[in-house]
Amino acid sequence: MDIELARTFIEIVSTGSFVKAADRLHVAQTTVSARIRLLEQQLGRPLFVRNKTGANLTPAGQQFLRFAPNFVQLWQQAKQQVAVPEGHSAVLTIGSEVSLWQPLLLDWVRRMRRSHADIALRVHVDVPQDLISHVAAGLIDIAIVYAPHQLPGIEVDLLMEEELILVTTDLAKYRDGDPKYVHVEWGSEFSLQHAMSFPDTVPSLLTNLGPLALTYTLLEGGSGYFRMHAIQPYLLTGDLHLVPGAPRFSFPVYTTYSTNVDAATLEVALAALRAVALVKK
Repeated sequence: MDIELARTFIEIVSTGSFVKAADRLHVAQTTVSARIRLLEQQLGRPLFVRNKTGANLTPAGQQFLRFAPNFVQLWQQAKQQVAVPEGHSAVLTIGSEVSLWQPLLLDWVRRMRRSHADIALRVHVDVPQDLISHVAAGLIDIAIVYAPHQLPGIEVDLLMEEELILVTTDLAKYRDGDPKYVHVEWGSEFSLQHAMSFPDTVPSLLTNLGPLALTYTLLEGGSGYFRMHAIQPYLLTGDLHLVPGAPRFSFPVYTTYSTNVDAATLEVALAALRAVALVKK
């Protein structure tokens, strides 16, 4: 079976839409539809029911979802093993969300290079939805993300708990309803807790990228919720200040990894990541 057919199937399941899958795969929607028609012909069963809200799996599609990630993962693993650079024992593709590359991903890569230089690394930074689907498709072996959704063929483990803290550049001028408050979309759980704690807050500036919001706040002044590890240096220098009495929100970090990665290589990488996370606690 053409692996691109299975990969296209996974993208549709991940995004819930033929249109969004086409965007993620950088192909025309007609190409996605043609691939699924061919896949359905090969399997002899319809896999999706398309409607106004997107695409839902048929019973046959639900069954094929159990196997599709394994097909793609095994093919990707075979390609990686064939492409192992000379002098190395294995290739490992690791990734993270944009807001986790510094320092967690960076420290992980540095630790792996020092302790296991025989493992060639491919490092990937992306948005969480793409990371998860890439793990399921075998394009990435291990990724660190904040709010993973479960797909067949991948495992999800809690790595560490972070905290989101409310800080301001000017504590003397800070007040509830700060007009310079920057609202970061840290996920659905944070949004729910934030709305309960600050029911009247309607931010004039909203972003889904923590590092962007933090840099903007430092340059222009204001307040916002940020990860403790990210703001710690600025608390020490006095560029940021904790807002007394403000609620703090838990922000767990997870590892997601393919079930088809070589067990020995996987354990080495996970052990290095756990060691890095332990230092960050």
